[in-house]
Formats: sequence, C-alpha cells, structure tokens
Amino acid sequence: MLYDTFLVLPLIMLSVALALGLYVSLTKLTGGVPDPDALSPALRQLIIAVTVVGFFSIFWLKSGQTLGMQAWRIKLITTDGKRVTLKHCLLRSLGAVLSGVCLGLGYLWCLFDREKRYWHDMLSGTRLVTLPKRSKN
Repeated sequence: MLYDTFLVLPLIMLSVALALGLYVSLTKLTGGVPDPDALSPALRQLIIAVTVVGFFSIFWLKSGQTLGMQAWRIKLITTDGKRVTLKHCLLRSLGAVLSGVCLGLGYLWCLFDREKRYWHDMLSGTRLVTLPKRSKN
C-alpha cells in the first residue's frame, strides 16, 4: 500500500489542481472574479475519491496488479480465479474504505481469517494471491 500511496498522491494533487484551474479559467471567461477557495470540500473529496478508485481500478482491470503489487508479486483475482471486473473493483474500493473507517479492523481481519482475506476481499468476491518468483533465464 505504501508504494501505491507514493504513486497516487501526485495524481490526487494533479486532479485537484486541474479542477481548480478549470474553475478559474471558466470564471474568468464569464467575467467573474475567481475565488481560490471555491472548490468546496465535498467536491475536492469527490475528485480525490474518483482519482483513487480510478487509479486502482485501471491497474486491477488491466493486469490485476498495481505497481506496488507487482513489486511484491501480489495479484488480485476473483474467488474463482478469474480476472476482476469493474464491479469487483468498485466493491473492493468501497470495502477498503469501510475497512479503514472501522479503525482498520477490516485490514486486521486477515490475521484471523483462514483464507487470509480482508473485509474488502469478502465484500467484492476477490482474493490476493502471491505469484511465484520469475526465473532468471
């Protein structure tokens, strides 16, 4: 998660900056005076949520792995071993928020679950698998 955080934070900053820049440009075009604090907290949170969910979903849909997951040879698949769909990605993202909001209990759950699943894995019908090391040949 730490590796992916370093990747998604600049994307969040860029997304919010683009939204603010778009607001300022549109305000100037209409003859108004732009207010730098015009992006409401709710709109900023929405932009952040869409950016984060989009980041993870794109990687999960493409290969089942974010860049951080690739570094640790972890792959996201469905419980029946298939590739994840957008529905799986959205449910997993929602579940990850729920896991965190409950004081991280959803993340700690893997310590007690026989299959080492998190709450968001159970909610979305996904699981993480460790890939074998690549041979050097």
